[in-house]
Order: sequence, then C-alpha cells, then structure tokens
Amino acid sequence: MPIDRYGSDVLGSPPPTHHRSRPVSRPQQADRGLVVEEVQTGWVGAVVRVEKSGGMRLVVLEDRRGRTRSFPLGPGFWVDGAPVELTAPVTSPAPAAPARTASGSRAVVGQRARVARGSRIWVEGKHDAELVEKVWGDDLRVEGVVVELLDGVDNLADALADFAPTPDRRVGVLVDHLVAGSKEQRITDDVLRGVPRGTVLVLGHPYVDVWQGVRPERVGLGRWPTIERGTEWKRGILRELGWPAATQADVARAWQRILGTVRSYADLEPSLLGRVEELIDFVTAPDAP
Repeated sequence: MPIDRYGSDVLGSPPPTHHRSRPVSRPQQADRGLVVEEVQTGWVGAVVRVEKSGGMRLVVLEDRRGRTRSFPLGPGFWVDGAPVELTAPVTSPAPAAPARTASGSRAVVGQRARVARGSRIWVEGKHDAELVEKVWGDDLRVEGVVVELLDGVDNLADALADFAPTPDRRVGVLVDHLVAGSKEQRITDDVLRGVPRGTVLVLGHPYVDVWQGVRPERVGLGRWPTIERGTEWKRGILRELGWPAATQADVARAWQRILGTVRSYADLEPSLLGRVEELIDFVTAPDAP
C-alpha cells in the first residue's frame, strides 16, 4: 500500500519537531524618544512622556504623523523585536539649592574653622556680640575673625593703644548711636586722628541700642517706641512691651527673648546689616591676614 505522507488529516499540523520557549519580557524604562510598538493595536510611536491619569500610570506614544495615543504602563510592548515591560523613567533629583548661613552667605560644608586672624571686630557690649554671632557666626569662623567686647566706646582709645593696629592687624569697630553731633561721634573722631591710616574702621548704626537693630515686627511692634529722657531705655522698652522690667535679670531675659526671634539677616534692619558686612570686609581684605 502506498505510504500516506500526510496522515489521515490533510489539514492537521505536522507533529512538532522541537519545543520553542516563549520570549520573556525584560524591563525597559520608558525614556523620552524610545520607539516602541504596542502589541494589541500595533501602534508604533516614540515615548513622549509618562503621566498619571485616573490612578494609572500611562505612557504617551507619538507616531510619525504626530498623532498620540496613551497606553497603560507595563507589559505588552516590543522594542527592537523583543518584548518589554515599560517602567517609569528614573529621574535624577534636582540639585539642591546651596545652603545659606543666617547672614545669607553660601554655607561652606565640611570646612574647619580658620585659625584666628590678627585682625579683630570690636562691639560695644554683650548683646551686640550675641547678635553678631547669631547672624554672622558661621561666616566669621570660616574667615577666622574674632569678635571682642569693647565695653563701651569710652574705652576705644585705650583699647587701640593696647592693640597697636597695623595694616596687617586691623580693627573694625561697631558703635551704637553713631550719629552726627553725638558723644559717640566726637569720641571716634578724636581716636581716629591718632591711629595709622587704614588700620581702623569705625562704623555705627543710628539706634540707641542694638535691640533696635532687630525689626520691631519680630516682637509684635509696629515700631520701636520713643523713651522719654531720664528713663533707662531698655527698661522703658520692656514696660512698653508689657514685659517684666524691675531687675537686670528681667532685662537679660527680655534680650534672650528678642534674640530668639532673630532667624536670619532678614530679621535685622538694613542699616545694621550693612555696617557689619562692611566691617567683615575690612578685616578680611586680602592684605589683612
């Protein structure tokens, strides 16, 4: 009998000669511009973006005619003839803005405090020093500038005589209530006549006390009140604020409360900010080691 080459079913498939494994999808980031094919519709297009809609992540594909369609992110796509599972692209976080110090300067991370310069900044009292430290302390440590107490402008002449400033050892002085015709102005004018030129810079603010260098809004005032002559200024201020004012301890606590409201240079008056910045520049100039 003749051999039936096709078997009894001429439409049947020939028996398989080998087993073919099904291709496995690999993860593929849906990066912008990647050309993919959506399997079910045959839509071919470049990735435009990945977006969220109705709680789903969608990939938007644009074909060569500029038409766009959206498909659920995940399996069901081909890239270069191989199945892929599209995943959301990994985006690098935006670079963080450079950290700033309380003075507004760019923070220097990881740098040790510089060895102290020969030059100095002098302030009249403890409250002045604490305010300068809070706002400019980080900057001063990086620059190696030491802030010292003068204990009143009346001591300026004696302090300069002891310090003996030179172009390499300068002194910047911050004076309260340095206004035309004031006692403070007369003292500084007399002192500056007796020191080498360019070795000492005296700058001041117009306030009776450095407290007024803090914006009054920080303590709930529209402006710092005027205190009548004969009344100790700080205690008069405390009475205006309704704070305890009987003892020096009350004054000290009040200052710490005021100082605590200062977060950065933005909480200080510009006329104080500018003077301190000028003094720092003076004592850190290139030829002032």
